Amino acid sequence: MAYRLLLLFCLMFSVGYTYAQDKDSTEKVDVQIVYAEYMELVTTDTNSFNKLVEQVKLKQEETIMTCDSAYLNTETNNVEAFGNVVVIQPDGTQAMSDYLKYTGDMKLAHMEGNVSLTDGKDKLWATEVDYNLNTKVGVYGKGGTLQSDQTSLTSNSGVYNMDTKDARFTEDVHVYDPEYTIVSDDMGYNTETKVVTFLGASVVTSDSSVLSTHCGTYDTKQELAHFPCRSSVQTVEQYIEADSLFYNKLKGKAKARHDVIAIDTVQETTLYCEVLDVDEVKKTSLATVYPIMKKMNGKEDSLFIAADTFFTGPVTPVPDSIKIVKTVGRGRKKKEVVTMIADTTAVKDTTDQRFFIGYHHVKIFSDSMQGLCDSIVYTQKDSVMKMIYEPILWSRRSQITGDTILLYMDDSNKLDEMFIPDKAFVVSQSGPEKAGLFDQIQGKTLTGYFKNNTITEVLVKPNAEAIYYTQDDNGAYIGVNEATSARMRIRFKDDEIEKIILEQDVKQKMTPLDQADLPGLRLNRFHWLEEKRPKSLLELLPVSKNYLALPSND
Repeated sequence: MAYRLLLLFCLMFSVGYTYAQDKDSTEKVDVQIVYAEYMELVTTDTNSFNKLVEQVKLKQEETIMTCDSAYLNTETNNVEAFGNVVVIQPDGTQAMSDYLKYTGDMKLAHMEGNVSLTDGKDKLWATEVDYNLNTKVGVYGKGGTLQSDQTSLTSNSGVYNMDTKDARFTEDVHVYDPEYTIVSDDMGYNTETKVVTFLGASVVTSDSSVLSTHCGTYDTKQELAHFPCRSSVQTVEQYIEADSLFYNKLKGKAKARHDVIAIDTVQETTLYCEVLDVDEVKKTSLATVYPIMKKMNGKEDSLFIAADTFFTGPVTPVPDSIKIVKTVGRGRKKKEVVTMIADTTAVKDTTDQRFFIGYHHVKIFSDSMQGLCDSIVYTQKDSVMKMIYEPILWSRRSQITGDTILLYMDDSNKLDEMFIPDKAFVVSQSGPEKAGLFDQIQGKTLTGYFKNNTITEVLVKPNAEAIYYTQDDNGAYIGVNEATSARMRIRFKDDEIEKIILEQDVKQKMTPLDQADLPGLRLNRFHWLEEKRPKSLLELLPVSKNYLALPSND
């Protein structure tokens, strides 16, 4: 057993832990008898040894051994001790056990039964330990516990260097500390620096976070984690996973790099990117290098948004205003002065409400809707997604543009309503592509209504204009209508315009199809931008980032 444990120690030594080198042990140093109540020289056919009983005390150089009874072979310089065994070294290091088998020439001690090793500060308990008095290294393979200050570490097997304070624990490792707990397959720990080195699958749990990794270090004093492998950190509001992860728990900052996945449990979004910086104190995050955000668009549809950069943060509470009227002056100079101040008692709690901004080269994709714009803003407070700077939105067969597009979500995160405050324009291809026929509606503002993320009705006002093609009951084209009105309602069915209702100041004319100037039937805001429309999720990012080759419906 001793040789197997020593072999285990050598293997552990080879993977990266450097312990003190053995002192020169070529010169033989005899184990000497200091005292015993009863001594007897016992001779056998093969050798002779001293039998020592009661208050036994032995010495080798400055190292003292005491026990209840012992056998000392003066020829081999070996000791076998029983009962209350204590080995005390000059520096105060102390080993205790019920049984000891000691090889004097190599200064190797095999100890069994209630074994403990201590340097006066840290203490190791185990069932069996092989202890090298030269290197101060103890090895156990049948379960052990190391106590260092308030930190307790247990494992099935381990190595502890009482000189360098380095320890290596393997198989069912558990660490208990008032500030955290660790479960691991393989880890190192320095009882002086309090730095944990992870060499196998490990989970660190504290009151505010859960760290998972299989490599890297965790400085328990500074609460700094550096994991240069696929790892994750989970807090109350966010889960982050990446190929490389740095986490400063005291400052509340995290840096994630390469194939990052970040789930915001408050905002119910998932963010993919290459670079992510998180500030837990300010509750902000900044994602760059191929970022893409996934937001549920109802239970069955996912909305993916790509941009150059994403920034998320908490909604800043806005105080209500209090109007104070004060009368100043007298007589003709008498007047009322109105002052508006913030009512701090009426500030609404928005700590759980967040917003995100995606800016530059924004692309949107879902099964039911696609879009392009320069920047996009979403606020959880009012569930409004704002597309700004040349926005384009496609819903099934319809293309919608305007100065700005506002999308309103319902309680289930489905599209509920859309509003365009200026330069509203809707176009839908009518008939086959080669025919080049387009139903068109434009006006100053547009309000759209959705059902199951599909547009069902649109209200355009004022100055509504329309060009649309009419068909008979058999689907044959009759002609083209040109109309204007103060208000116009458009109803959709099966992804196409079903009916247009003109309201107030109606003017219209219909031209037979064979008499119409089809190429010239275009409203002044007409632009057919189908070639810009994202056709699949893969178009949102370069092909090299195929971690987003995910189904749009999870």
